[in-house]
Amino acid sequence: MNKVILLGNLTRDPEIRYTSGDNAMAIARFGIAVQRRVSRNSQNNGGTDVDFINCVAFGRTGENIGKFFTKGRKIAISGRLQTGSWEDSNGQKRTSVDVVVEDFDFCDRKGDNEGGSSSYSSSSSYNNSSNAAPASNSGSEKFYDVSEGVDEEDLPF
Repeated sequence: MNKVILLGNLTRDPEIRYTSGDNAMAIARFGIAVQRRVSRNSQNNGGTDVDFINCVAFGRTGENIGKFFTKGRKIAISGRLQTGSWEDSNGQKRTSVDVVVEDFDFCDRKGDNEGGSSSYSSSSSYNNSSNAAPASNSGSEKFYDVSEGVDEEDLPF
């Protein structure tokens, strides 16, 4: 089984490129910083450390990440690990490990981080099979943030 679930902040704006041809597909590359607990026996004495992880998303998922996320935004992703190898210009063999993003979730609320356009709900979720774009809160829909103490009678489910 090859499954990865991560929660972190983007370390750079997503870089979007498109494949060539009639069926051009988006490819978004970005990095996330993920905190990791460190054992008491380590140098940090039980604190946290940060891992920097390269990610890639394809198709509609990549387009949505490129459109709605910027450096510093919090994101939850799930996907799989993929390794690759190549020779650089000096003939040295190089390897890479990327997380191929299959699903993602918004994890910060509108206005939590400056610099990004946010017309989305923190409860929105997208995947490769979804063709829907994030809905803006135009009035008819109501999104709930459990930290605001929502009355159960107001919930639509």
